[in-house]
Amino acid sequence: MKHMVVIKYNNGTILKGFTQDFAPSRGRFHVVQTDGNIRQVSLRHLKAVFFVRDLEGRQGYRETKEFTEEASIGKRLNVTFLDGENIRGKSLSYNDAESGFFLEPADPNSNNIRIYVVKSSTKNVVEV
Repeated sequence: MKHMVVIKYNNGTILKGFTQDFAPSRGRFHVVQTDGNIRQVSLRHLKAVFFVRDLEGRQGYRETKEFTEEASIGKRLNVTFLDGENIRGKSLSYNDAESGFFLEPADPNSNNIRIYVVKSSTKNVVEV
């Protein structure tokens, strides 16, 4: 299955495209960029992988950081990245000892469907 992704590197670079082989345990995956070029991506250089509804985002939409639905399953987390970006969501896979985890955004109308957070790019992760 093809997934639309927006990849953010620790250095601020952004890559957009599609992936079919994302598996965090492998440490790398491939992205078919919007220009058709294929690029191998290593997780160790990334901030996060955003699985999105639209590669261009939702212009003008202001995502809420508050939980708008009752979280029935998963830990509610506030993630602060080293660059200061803050994301709230819930996670079924968060484990402080792991190198990364999936996060579902607090806002169900977000352009982000889910986010793979690379733990080494975070300043802190706290339960809310």
